[in-house]
Amino acid sequence: MEPRRYSGNSHWYHETQASARAEQTPPLYPEAADIEDRFLLGLQQHASILTPLFHTFRPVLQAGQALSHQLFPDDLTPTLTHTLTLYDRLAIALTAAQVTGIQRLCNHYAARLNPLPGPDSSRESNNRLTQLTQYARQLASQPAVIDTAALQRLDDVGLSTPDIISLSQTVGFVSYQARVVAGLQALLGMPVCWLPGLNECIDASWHDFSSPKEYRLRLPPLERRYASEQQLAAIEAAQALPELTHMVWLAAHDAGTLHAWSRLQSSLPSATQEEALAQAVAARINGSALCFERYQGRFLSELQRGIDDALTASRREPLPHAVIQLAAQLTRAPDRLSAAHLQTLLAQGITHQQLFCLMQRVALANWNNRLLQALGGY
Repeated sequence: MEPRRYSGNSHWYHETQASARAEQTPPLYPEAADIEDRFLLGLQQHASILTPLFHTFRPVLQAGQALSHQLFPDDLTPTLTHTLTLYDRLAIALTAAQVTGIQRLCNHYAARLNPLPGPDSSRESNNRLTQLTQYARQLASQPAVIDTAALQRLDDVGLSTPDIISLSQTVGFVSYQARVVAGLQALLGMPVCWLPGLNECIDASWHDFSSPKEYRLRLPPLERRYASEQQLAAIEAAQALPELTHMVWLAAHDAGTLHAWSRLQSSLPSATQEEALAQAVAARINGSALCFERYQGRFLSELQRGIDDALTASRREPLPHAVIQLAAQLTRAPDRLSAAHLQTLLAQGITHQQLFCLMQRVALANWNNRLLQALGGY
């Protein structure tokens, strides 16, 4: 018997099972599916005052655009080793977007998901989609809770190692994209639109940072003898980046995303002292001990104890204090970032370009934190 297939989701609130209605209600913003810029989702068209900024960061924005097409192409044919469908990827993206609360993203991914046929109505398909959604929601909201058991549950519903890499990269990318969009909206002074009742990200326990241990991958990395030319090229491009050192041979299971990911990171200039501090704040909140260990700057011991301790220690120094505040807000609740959160930094003489670079670093740290925590641990 041919499995039944239903159309996708009504609006941008995503459920784990497909709707059984014969006629599907169109999404709230159907035009959001056809937007040309799938990374900034139309912000460049309405942000002429930031045109110089967009010009300066064109390589970074082009890399983000390439990633959006890499992860969410118009057509996708699953294979024996890469079983995620386009419906799976967009459902994962919508779940991650809902966690961030950025409505612009929710509208886009819901509109693209809406016309696609969902999985069949079998118990196995529903269980698979439930596990995908649960993993995506946990990784997007509380990456510190992801452990070996979480990956085992994905394996139990038939996901391959390349599938789990692509799934984790998808959540990481949307987490990054949401924070870039939130930062630009704040720079433009757009009103904050967040949904009441959604909680902020809960900071990881300080115990995760108490004693350094050896980082171990939870999945088997790609073996050189089985690597394709595309995979070897992606590995070579990524190996020079310290953020990717521990992850390169595992991330190479999804060579296209790895190549675009490393291109994005290499497009940014070397991190300033303030940007390194901001990245450490994100790593502390997300519980990414490996990323946190790379930071050896000021307020290290206070950050290790908690963000409040770091804020207390830095209260007499306006610039690092404001950097910690901004990084914490953008990491915990990007949907609530507003122009008011930027005023202290602007008052310290930080330019819009420096501020956008700082927010880029925080956004990228949120991606790196999630990937390293999901696929490895201590």
